[in-house]
Amino acid sequence: MNLKNAIKFCSDYLSERNIDESDFKALCLVCYEAKIKNSEIYSTDKEVDENKLLPLLKRLEKGEPLQYIIGKWDFYESEFFVGEGVLIPRPETEELVDIAIKAAKELKAPVIYDLCAGSGCIGISVAKKLPNAKVYCVEKSEKAFEYLKRNAEGVDNITLVLSDINDDLNLPTADIIISNPPYVKTEDIKSLEKELFFEPVMALDGGKDGLDFYRTIRDKHLQNLKKNGIVLLEIGNEQGKAVMEMFTDFCECVVSIIDDMYGNERIAFIETR
Repeated sequence: MNLKNAIKFCSDYLSERNIDESDFKALCLVCYEAKIKNSEIYSTDKEVDENKLLPLLKRLEKGEPLQYIIGKWDFYESEFFVGEGVLIPRPETEELVDIAIKAAKELKAPVIYDLCAGSGCIGISVAKKLPNAKVYCVEKSEKAFEYLKRNAEGVDNITLVLSDINDDLNLPTADIIISNPPYVKTEDIKSLEKELFFEPVMALDGGKDGLDFYRTIRDKHLQNLKKNGIVLLEIGNEQGKAVMEMFTDFCECVVSIIDDMYGNERIAFIETR
């Protein structure tokens, strides 16, 4: 089957089953099976076997994320390996990376923590852009840590730490702390989209009010932040006020809440004094 017909076959299959973004997912699956980049779809005469596409389509039909099926995903300016046991990088998190890089560029040789690092998409992206920085990626899940190690290969200014952020990490004092921690309320987990059930609950569940990990970062890691340091946190919708109060009531700092590309509260920018 040529690639054009293969894409139509996959798109029709998915749309008939009300799978969203059927055209895009069809394109990705066909290119994955043909072992080409999406941009190469019209410049090659490769063919794919319909019988090899069907199992992939059925996995999508069951709700498995496209990213897990193809095993990698673009984020910022790199490609990251992902799969069962690790959170999938989201486009809105790229904005967190942008802000972190801009803040870190003002410093000569910043020490940066990426807490709850998962695939490492945040810390690794920052490290690649800032070769003079020293980035520590901390992740407690052994499954996620395997992806983190794979993604960090060849990045010399990064240190990987297999540990719970509740533990004493014994790291150098930080200039910047970044984190995209679990922030979904426990009771809301069951009502998430079907695809999210394939992602690790550990990476989603932020406790009863969704704020457990922000408290840990505040209580455990602010003490290891340099004076006039910065904390950058991805937050859930409508968590801005709670996170702002959590930090301003605890220490002398200025907190700004930044909306993402969709107009939702997404980043807490905390400048300590």
